[in-house]
Amino acid sequence: MSTATQIEQAVRELPPNELAAFRAWFTGFDADDWDRRFDEDVAVGRLERLAEEALADHRAGRCTDL
Repeated sequence: MSTATQIEQAVRELPPNELAAFRAWFTGFDADDWDRRFDEDVAVGRLERLAEEALADHRAGRCTDL
């Protein structure tokens, strides 16, 4: 049995109050991990092409206000 499968099983067996606490912890953990990876992508220039395309679209009037 893989570690992920063991974790899934353990989460299924949590009582409601512990599941809520785990969910709150994991939401923060996941957000922090996403932020870290995003910052790394920005630092090494992985998003430059996308930013340039978006700015070109904006300058060319191919965008709409939200």
